[in-house]
Amino acid sequence: MVNRLRRVFPSLPWLAPALIILLIVYLLPLAKVLTISVMEPVVGFGNYEKLLLDAGMRHIFWTTFRISGITTVVSVALGYVVALAMVNAPRRQFQLMLVCVLIPFWISVLVRAFAWIVLLRSGGVINSALLSLGIIKEPLDLLYNDFGVVVGMVHYMVPLAVLTIYGQMSGIDTRLAMAARGLGARPLYAFARIFLPLCVPGISAAAILIFITALGFYIVPAMLGGGKTLMLAEYVSLMINATVDWGMGTAMASTLAVLVLMLMFLLSRIVNLRRVFGGA
Repeated sequence: MVNRLRRVFPSLPWLAPALIILLIVYLLPLAKVLTISVMEPVVGFGNYEKLLLDAGMRHIFWTTFRISGITTVVSVALGYVVALAMVNAPRRQFQLMLVCVLIPFWISVLVRAFAWIVLLRSGGVINSALLSLGIIKEPLDLLYNDFGVVVGMVHYMVPLAVLTIYGQMSGIDTRLAMAARGLGARPLYAFARIFLPLCVPGISAAAILIFITALGFYIVPAMLGGGKTLMLAEYVSLMINATVDWGMGTAMASTLAVLVLMLMFLLSRIVNLRRVFGGA
C-alpha cells in the first residue's frame, strides 16, 4: 500500500510533515468547532436554523457582505490604477512605488486603525482642516459608522489588490496594444478591447481574495465601527467571549469558514492561481 502511494504521489514523503502539521493545527481545531456548533446547547442544527430565521443574524450577515463588497470594489479600482502606473513607470519610479505599496504591510493593522481614528474623529485632522477652511460648519460624521469601517478596510486591502493585479498585468505583452494602435485603433479603444480583458484574471483574483479577507476582518470594524457597524467576526467574538454562547458563536464561525472555502474553490476555477501569483 505504501509503495503504491509512493508511485501515485512521488512527493508524498516530502509533503507528509507539512500535511501532519496542517492536520494538527488547522483541520482538527476546525472539526472541533464544527462539532461544538451542533452539540451546544443541545444536539442538533438549532444554531444554524437560528442563523437562517433570526432577523438580527441576517442583518449581521448582510452588513458583513455589504461592507465587504464595497471594500472589494473600491480596493480593486484603486489597486488597478496603481498597478497600471507601476507597469508603465520607469525602473526607479517603479521601485519607489513598490516600496510605498509594501510599507503598509510592515505596519500593524492596530496602529493603522488608531491613525484613522485620529484623522476621522470629530476633532481630528480632517474635520479640523475643513472647519478652518470654512468648507463645513460642523464636524462631519466620519467615524463609528460604515464610512469609517470602509475607509480603514480599503487602506488595508489596496496593497493586496495592487500586488495581485500587478502580478497578472506584468505578464501581458504590451506590444499587443501597440500593434492595435499601429493598425489605427485609438488608445482608449486598444486599452478597452485588448489590454483590459487580459487583466480580467488578475482582477478576479484580487476581488475574491479581498472579499474573502474582508469577510473575516475584526480589528478595523471593531475600532472604526465603534459597535454601531457590527460585522460577523466581531459578533463571533462577542458571542464567545461576552455571552459565552459557544453554540451560536461556533455556528457563525463555521458558516464563515464554509463561505471562504467556497469562494476559494470559485477562485481556483476562474483563474490559474500559480500563474497569478508568479508560479511556473
